[in-house]
Amino acid sequence: MGRLVPAVARAFDILELFLHGDGTLSAPEITRALQLPRTTTHELLTTLAARSYLVPVPEQPGRYRLGVRTYQLGSRYAEQLDLAAEGQAVAREVADTCGETVHVAILEDADVIYIAKVDSTHAVRMVSAAGRRLPAHCTSVGKMLLASLPEPELDARIAGRELASMTPNSITDPAALRAALARIRERGIATEHRESNPDVSCVAAPVRDTSGRVVAALSVSAPVIRWSPEREAELAGLAAKGAADLSLRLGHRGR
Repeated sequence: MGRLVPAVARAFDILELFLHGDGTLSAPEITRALQLPRTTTHELLTTLAARSYLVPVPEQPGRYRLGVRTYQLGSRYAEQLDLAAEGQAVAREVADTCGETVHVAILEDADVIYIAKVDSTHAVRMVSAAGRRLPAHCTSVGKMLLASLPEPELDARIAGRELASMTPNSITDPAALRAALARIRERGIATEHRESNPDVSCVAAPVRDTSGRVVAALSVSAPVIRWSPEREAELAGLAAKGAADLSLRLGHRGR
């Protein structure tokens, strides 16, 4: 394995400083933040600006912001992302940790579509398939995705629509669904207890893209014979971590 090149590492350190604050920095601020010699800072800034990775801020002399080249690289990275493939990889990691079934799903109209799935290693497990479509309000991934919608968009998807029942535990009352979605927004985790399958419970967490928008949800499902409050808390933590890992792969920087 080759050695790291200090000058290149310092250039990336400078670029990464722009991920924080208001997105503009001066040479003295960069020098202080990275403990670099002033001459080194100016040489690196000159090089980065010459290659359009940084540009001077016209209305703020002496300050820099990210240039168009960083946008071009980010856009190319985003073009190469495959949510289903990345989701499958992360689902595998989560399933390997807990031994339960893991799904990644997206929202389409008032339904969810599973785009990635890894089966449980247990003999007794949930039976499903990637590509399957289910009413969103009956699933933890679906409720997570519905809870993430702006109110007008949520209204457009569920207002005046009959809420189908998949099991006796399915939510069919619109007011009850809205109350459940409000609790999910507060908690940041969605749960589903035998609402889409009478023998299965699930927990789900949101997956965000580079803009912070929720684009998918990741869930962990287990038969009720292996479910308990303690197990739910454990699986909720794994779902949240898996969703955060997938979000990171999609370019989400976090809060």
